[in-house]
Amino acid sequence: MSRSSGPFIVEVENAWKVYQTGAVKVEALRGVNLGVKKGEMVAVMGPSGCGKTTLLNCFSGLDDLSKGKVTIEGVDLATMSDDQKSEFRAKRMGFIFQAYNLLPVLTAQENIELPLLLAGVTETEAHVAAVDALKMVGLTEWARHKPMELSGGQQQRVTIARALVNKPAIVWADEPTGNLDSENSQEIIKLLRSLNQQYSLTVVLVSHDPSIAQQTDRIVHMRNGQIEREVKPVIVAS
Repeated sequence: MSRSSGPFIVEVENAWKVYQTGAVKVEALRGVNLGVKKGEMVAVMGPSGCGKTTLLNCFSGLDDLSKGKVTIEGVDLATMSDDQKSEFRAKRMGFIFQAYNLLPVLTAQENIELPLLLAGVTETEAHVAAVDALKMVGLTEWARHKPMELSGGQQQRVTIARALVNKPAIVWADEPTGNLDSENSQEIIKLLRSLNQQYSLTVVLVSHDPSIAQQTDRIVHMRNGQIEREVKPVIVAS
């Protein structure tokens, strides 16, 4: 695995992603360049089909680029095998999706412990880490409840706890408030922002909601597979 040094935890150079379906060629990413600093919270916005989720998938190594380079913590993802990428994601990344992806037969705590157990962590260590993660998101008293016994906002908090339980360097969030009402959406983004600031957690989130994006450090606007512009959120005095 080759390494490079620089000020960015995520560094992307000339990223292209082309999907070929029969005679149809779709350029989902078209020469994207982006750097994300450690501890930065970045929102990616744009119309449906502009490449937001593709960007997240390719930059996190869930999908491969057609051309270009993605470097995370100084490691070029293209130099890793699939197994190495899986291990790297398990240890250094957290994922939050619009669908909570919680296993209905497990309690909140067991859902959080599961990725650690799969990564080879002992049951005792996984238990302690899950308890800490639940405390972090304010759900200690809900530890033994199963997903169907929790509200949507609570389920997303469990998802956030699961994403953070391995103490990742970076969290990727794809429409983390997409299934929530406005009140729960604001609670979740405030929680993410608080964790970002408290632990210098790097967060890259995709959102269609301007009120969510406004609470980040930087907004990246995409259109037709390219970054159209980047702006700093405007802080409105209350």
